[in-house]
Amino acid sequence: MDLVTVLLVLVVVLVAVFDFTNGFHDAADMVATAIASRAMKPGVAIGIVTFFTFVAPFTVGLAVADTVGTFVDLSAASTIEGESLVIAALLAAVSYNLVTWRLGFPSSSSNSLAGGLVGAGLYCVGSAHITWGIEALQHGRLEGIMKVVAGLFVSPFFGFVIGFLVMKLIFFLLRRATVKVARFFVVSQYVSVAWLGFSHGANDAQKGMAVIGMILLASGVTTEFSIPVWAIALCASAITLGTMFGGWRIIKTLGFGLFHVKVIHSVANQLGSALVNSIATMIGAPTSTTQVVTATLLGNGAAEKPQHVRWQTARGIVAGWFLNVPVSISLGWLYCFVFLKLWG
Repeated sequence: MDLVTVLLVLVVVLVAVFDFTNGFHDAADMVATAIASRAMKPGVAIGIVTFFTFVAPFTVGLAVADTVGTFVDLSAASTIEGESLVIAALLAAVSYNLVTWRLGFPSSSSNSLAGGLVGAGLYCVGSAHITWGIEALQHGRLEGIMKVVAGLFVSPFFGFVIGFLVMKLIFFLLRRATVKVARFFVVSQYVSVAWLGFSHGANDAQKGMAVIGMILLASGVTTEFSIPVWAIALCASAITLGTMFGGWRIIKTLGFGLFHVKVIHSVANQLGSALVNSIATMIGAPTSTTQVVTATLLGNGAAEKPQHVRWQTARGIVAGWFLNVPVSISLGWLYCFVFLKLWG
């Protein structure tokens, strides 16, 4: 095989690895509250999330993939440059995922990939070939990087607000309820976990598909950005496989490290997070399930007793989010520099 073909195969393999680490990270976020509240056994929670994560990419559109896959214009890049750019972005994302998993911090695979693409794009094709979306934003439209920023940075804010409001609404509705209502929340958690898993698969799996679409275009296999059926199946399978294994270090941080999670918090967290993810997917904005779940959980805790939330732990997690993008941009730039020097 020639170098172009080898790199094409390498990208497909790396997309599978990225989606595996994405599922590995986000599975922990999605089941952490269910496990911490002791409403579900870990195997059952992960099984439900795994099934619906796999089903979702086949039943929704590809608006998120179109957003992520088109904000770096590869038309000015050679085949080797385009492939190097995509490989660099993937390695940047995987590197950050593995380091934060090792530390037990819930980080954003989506931010890592977006940052890696920007960093590699800046080195390989330059700022002019990145769709920043600033001009469109001035005309009231979300495009390119601005849509990514809106999805990845605004969604945690809405997650916190919705988590707060959902928790307050539940308290209001249950103000005259008896302890018998607890059974209802245990049962309803099966529905809320399923919806959260579905919303995760619908949004997050599309990012790997976008990268495959980019590399097929850069390699000349396709003449326009598109997602083949086999890419949908690959990304759905890889992210599902990662979900099956879960990240137990992250479960410990998120499920037990912020405040004492009860069944009522767990259901409110899953409903609020799934709602934010679903709305973002409808408009084609990529979100980070990790950030949405964490921010929603903080909103749940703040709605009940703010003083019971371990805000110092929360600050450490949020600080990691702000490091995510600049570190990933730097890694993407560095990896792309190394690869182009190596291939050249």
